[in-house]
Amino acid sequence: MDPNHSVEKAPRTITRSTQADVEASNTQVPQDGYILDATQLAPDVSVKLAHDGQTVLIPQPSEDPDDPLNWSQSKKHILLAVVCACTFLPDYGSVTGAITLIPQAAEYGITPDEVNHSQSGNQFMVGAGGVVAVMLSAYFGRLPVLFWFMVVAMATAAGQAGSHGFNGFFAPRVLNGFFAGAAQGSGLMFIKDMFFLHEHARKINIWQASVILSPYLGPVLASFMLTRLSWRWPFWIYTIETGICLLAVIIWGDETYYDRRLPEEKQPPRVSHLLRLVGVEQWRSRRLRNGFLEAMMRPLKTISRPVVLLTNFYYMCTFAWVVGINATLALFLTSLYGFGPKQTGLFFLAPILATILAEAGGHYLHDALARLSIRRHRGRLEPEARLTVIYTALPFLLAGLVLLGFALERGWHYMLAALAWGLYVFGTMVVSVGVSAYLLDAYPGEAGEVGAWINFARTAGGFIVA
Repeated sequence: MDPNHSVEKAPRTITRSTQADVEASNTQVPQDGYILDATQLAPDVSVKLAHDGQTVLIPQPSEDPDDPLNWSQSKKHILLAVVCACTFLPDYGSVTGAITLIPQAAEYGITPDEVNHSQSGNQFMVGAGGVVAVMLSAYFGRLPVLFWFMVVAMATAAGQAGSHGFNGFFAPRVLNGFFAGAAQGSGLMFIKDMFFLHEHARKINIWQASVILSPYLGPVLASFMLTRLSWRWPFWIYTIETGICLLAVIIWGDETYYDRRLPEEKQPPRVSHLLRLVGVEQWRSRRLRNGFLEAMMRPLKTISRPVVLLTNFYYMCTFAWVVGINATLALFLTSLYGFGPKQTGLFFLAPILATILAEAGGHYLHDALARLSIRRHRGRLEPEARLTVIYTALPFLLAGLVLLGFALERGWHYMLAALAWGLYVFGTMVVSVGVSAYLLDAYPGEAGEVGAWINFARTAGGFIVA
């Protein structure tokens, strides 16, 4: 076993809940919540603990070195970085198109509103692509679906950059959203496969930062490029970024699916990185996973749960304002403050700074609230404890939205508008992590599906207001 593994090699015996309770936590949520405090276990219970000697590891890792929970910390975090980089791409590319609307319209001889149809289609397909990617991952495996989706994303990114005429641009533009959205939809699945429950919030915080940052960095870079270059250059840069992410998947990607119900001797052998990358090894062991029809139905079963549906509806309503502001703010900045492309690009630094601050604060905030809940509930963590962070985010959301509305309506100083925008984005980032962590802890066996629907809710809100 790797020396960097976060598991104590010698299991410790500790006090009050049963061995069955701990083993049940590997596949489902115990009725009274997850037992994370080892002092609450019965004397005859032997479990593996984190480095602090007190936190129970959930799920309990096997002794198999191929178990992703047993991978070294460096391998886990490199793969997480690759997933985050791929997650960054679709919204970055999508909102880049919002900045290039006017020069594209001039070249095509149509209105910017007509060009924007490709933007709306791309945004919607990001959510749809994530759901389909999770469906296919449940049958074909995580790594090959991510790899092949990134291959097509690379091809369609180059297609939209080198296209001729609006019809030639529209098709690869919409298809790129579908295939680039794989990592956004399946990010929670990779986190669940590689990290223990007590690590989830911090890893989700990193992953969500890549989601929230991307639609702001795209316009910043595109605005500066358009001051001197053709509208095609932002899309060529996006193509290069997609190529780099594809290369990272090829070099550092690995299959993270591991069925804990199977004993080690019955686990499918891992023979070749190349065969896992293209899906040959996963195809050979497909009978050990979901059937094809079952895999296709899993997301539908997940969204039919009232809790999942209501949570996603709340998140859709919250995030729709983010996309609505992104899509229209440039018009207000031009008409109210006389901003050009460079000033508009600099204005996008406000939400970028807000996201960075929310990520830094969330690194401690989510775990602090979880520890508080564990102390109040005798060593147990209930999934609903993850939602208490919404109380922290709510003042930022309300203050930011109301202040921004008044600032734009009454022509207040642009710094007030920037502050308001930052406040709302800060609150959205905090809510995004809380909602994701809650659904992951509540439905650990459906990590991919709840992640895909969270992503779909976010993009659906954007599609409605775009």
